[in-house]
Amino acid sequence: MKVVVAIDSLKDSLTSFEAGKAIEEGVRKAYGHLPVDIVVKPLADGGEGTVNALVEGLHGELRQAEVHGPLDERVCCPYGYLRESRTAVIEMAGAAGLGLVPEKLRNPLNTTTYGVGEVISQAMAQGVRNFIVGIGGSATSDCGIGMLQALGYIFSDADGHPVGLGGREAGRIAAIDDSQVLSAIHECVFNIACDVTNPLFGRQGAAYIFGPQKGAVPEIVETLDKGSRSFAAVTAAYLGKDVSQTAGAGAAGGLGFAFLAYLNGNLRSGIQIVLDSIHLAEAIKDADYVVTGEGRLDAQTAMGKAPIGVAKLAKQYGAKVIALAGCTTEDAIDCNRQGIDAFFSIVDTAMPLKEAMNKENALRNMTNTATQVFNLIRVAET
Repeated sequence: MKVVVAIDSLKDSLTSFEAGKAIEEGVRKAYGHLPVDIVVKPLADGGEGTVNALVEGLHGELRQAEVHGPLDERVCCPYGYLRESRTAVIEMAGAAGLGLVPEKLRNPLNTTTYGVGEVISQAMAQGVRNFIVGIGGSATSDCGIGMLQALGYIFSDADGHPVGLGGREAGRIAAIDDSQVLSAIHECVFNIACDVTNPLFGRQGAAYIFGPQKGAVPEIVETLDKGSRSFAAVTAAYLGKDVSQTAGAGAAGGLGFAFLAYLNGNLRSGIQIVLDSIHLAEAIKDADYVVTGEGRLDAQTAMGKAPIGVAKLAKQYGAKVIALAGCTTEDAIDCNRQGIDAFFSIVDTAMPLKEAMNKENALRNMTNTATQVFNLIRVAET
């Protein structure tokens, strides 16, 4: 029998790989000396936790890049390096995330993605040519101009002077100079984990939809949207193509637009990028059971979160799918309609949330639940 485990992290409790190994232990307890092939894969959705999940699960390296943060301060941005594929895994929030900006200073007119470009530049200098970039959680709405400036693009105003950093500069750009762009950028492949479909500008665009949560009052939203329109027009004239209305162009304050227009980035579902990176289909194709899950299994899970991506892939190969979670809700029944055959909460007795999330307790509960589930499977198959 073959079991493949691909479970998302239980936030503030277990990493993806810790949870997976606990499940493996439970399955082995259930089968004792009987032969069973167990494969544990890391799982994430392209957002927070993706770097750690892929580094830990694929035996990569965690590296640090000292860069300029969203307010031009120095920050240390961790990123993953997967040696075999020469791939860097970056969460843009590590260099330009909202969490790096004190609430009283949040204003996307001032924040920049420059540090994201610096991380890319440092990784390229170390030989990286493949990038997985998660672009959730940004503090910015600069259309990705800062990132591009760090990579060598020079944006000038109508008087020929280079513009500065921040969202306020987008509307001032009149000319683009690519003579100083890092040559290695043309050898790179960028897979961008993007699960929003907003265009760059307009009522459904970056400024109007995401600006307020980054500190933009209505007047600032209007300024950012106007600047985005202007920069899109200048970019279209420069490139001979307009991608401003492409789904995802408005992600991360227009960072999606910069990747699409200037770096030939591929904007894809975060979970699909991760599933491809961990080669899950190859592992699942001859599996009997697939175990997935996350911290909380509910109706939102059924709307396409990481466990459902695993379940849908498993069903393509006829595997049975079991989900384990820190807790389950009544509406988690929707998950059964999306490919999860059965799901279980790992908490088998009443306890405070803090106690349930304790790593030692969570590991024990995960292992015990997996053991009992596979005890039942073992008995049913004899």
